[in-house]
Amino acid sequence: MSNTFTDWYRKLIRDSKYRWLIILGTLVYLLSPIDLLPDIIPIVGQIDDVLILTVLVTEVSQILTERIRAIKSKNTEPAAEPKTAESVEVKAVSVE
Repeated sequence: MSNTFTDWYRKLIRDSKYRWLIILGTLVYLLSPIDLLPDIIPIVGQIDDVLILTVLVTEVSQILTERIRAIKSKNTEPAAEPKTAESVEVKAVSVE
């Protein structure tokens, strides 16, 4: 696969409008008997499947990692300053 294909694939999968369509299409391609390189040919037939699966897993894991980081950073926003206790003046008497 050429670099332009992977760039195109990454661009589409990162677009939330097409993400599920691309993931579904990739899974159908991987399960389909119709391939760019037929699976009947040993080793060479599996190369396209492995490359496409690798790009899919890499992109989905990056998307999930970015989303988790965004959620964590949203949850760790600086909290409001804690209220300080007001000092109370007390008149003390010494007891002997």
